[in-house]
Amino acid sequence: MDRRGLCKSLYSYSIYMDIQCKSGKPWRAVKLSKEMKKKGIRLDVVAYKTVIHAIGLSEGVEFSIRVYREMKEVGCEPNVGTNNTILELLFDNGKIRNAYKVFDQMREKGCAPNVMTYHCFLGCLEKPRQILRMFDRMMNGGVRPRMDTYVMLMKKFGRWGFLRPVFIIWKKMEEQVCSPYACAYSTLVNALLQKGLVDEARMYEEQMLAKGLSSKPRVDLGSKPHTK
Repeated sequence: MDRRGLCKSLYSYSIYMDIQCKSGKPWRAVKLSKEMKKKGIRLDVVAYKTVIHAIGLSEGVEFSIRVYREMKEVGCEPNVGTNNTILELLFDNGKIRNAYKVFDQMREKGCAPNVMTYHCFLGCLEKPRQILRMFDRMMNGGVRPRMDTYVMLMKKFGRWGFLRPVFIIWKKMEEQVCSPYACAYSTLVNALLQKGLVDEARMYEEQMLAKGLSSKPRVDLGSKPHTK
């Protein structure tokens, strides 16, 4: 655009910054944001979200929080996407208490958390009780989990060897009249196999196949794997 003598707009800058972030060059997105300010281009909520993400990756979450505060000071109110970006950066840097503060501030200011907000917590918390409490908070707050929410949690608990919370999530999924996908069945079957519960695993796999869902190749559940 520069070579053709065309002026970059807020929209084009936002696209360029997003491309730079996704291509693993966040520092270039930060440089573009500084260029925008020099040209007097006022950032909107979308541009700020990209800049917050970029500067967090390149310079650290503390700098992202500065931009976040600057955003509010200039009258550009953060939306749920902006807050989710801050939450992701805080969790990536192990700042869990700060993440909870941002979460509480969202609710105080009427910025309703969405499913991705809760995914930030559910994906990073490491204590089963904390995870289940946050999951209940999500459900009680009227945010409907997606299938990948259920699968993520069952995989997490299954990997840790905790079957009880796996079945708690499975039951919640059924209560929401959410028909399990093949990936949900496979996750449950794998969790059962990990604990050596072959008969139970076979039962759920047969249930999955009876519904016309395909299963991933695995050790035949009808026999024990060969060992030398």
